[in-house]
Amino acid sequence: MKKFLMIGALAFAATTLAETAMAAEYYVVRDSTTKKCTVVETKPTGTTTTIVDNGIYKTKTEAETGMKTTKVCTE
Repeated sequence: MKKFLMIGALAFAATTLAETAMAAEYYVVRDSTTKKCTVVETKPTGTTTTIVDNGIYKTKTEAETGMKTTKVCTE
């Protein structure tokens, strides 16, 4: 019985970790000092960088493409 509970717990943990990894977000942010845009994986919390426009994406590739087409990042 304990073996089945352990297997169930491990399966649940693996599923939860997989969902968390799939729910990653990428942000296009602009540094207020350098005026340059970059793609980051964590939401900025400081005052030196801000999220550009609607700069939240599900994949890094989408974020990089969005950064190339955002006016403030291409100036």
